[in-house]
Amino acid sequence: MKIVGIAACTSGIAHTYIAKEKLVTAAKELGHEAHIETQGTIGTEDELTAQDIKDADVVIIAADIKVGGKDRFKGKKIVEIPTHIAIKSPKALLNKIEEELNK
Repeated sequence: MKIVGIAACTSGIAHTYIAKEKLVTAAKELGHEAHIETQGTIGTEDELTAQDIKDADVVIIAADIKVGGKDRFKGKKIVEIPTHIAIKSPKALLNKIEEELNK
């Protein structure tokens, strides 16, 4: 499964980067590919490319605030969750998404 997404928290520091790291690590361990953009106090980092989005099977938005650029994902399956879900249960989240996509 190819995953793209956005991580963003209220302060734009800790939870943003922890959520990204947990999702990327869990994806790799489960045999998936993930590219997660961060949106925070220092702006957007690791910005998703049009090709990343085109190739993606699912978009995960792990955010506690409103994120920008969601219009880029038109026509894609989007899963929106708070950052704490990505941090505490990233593998369970990815397994559930994969199960839903395979229905």
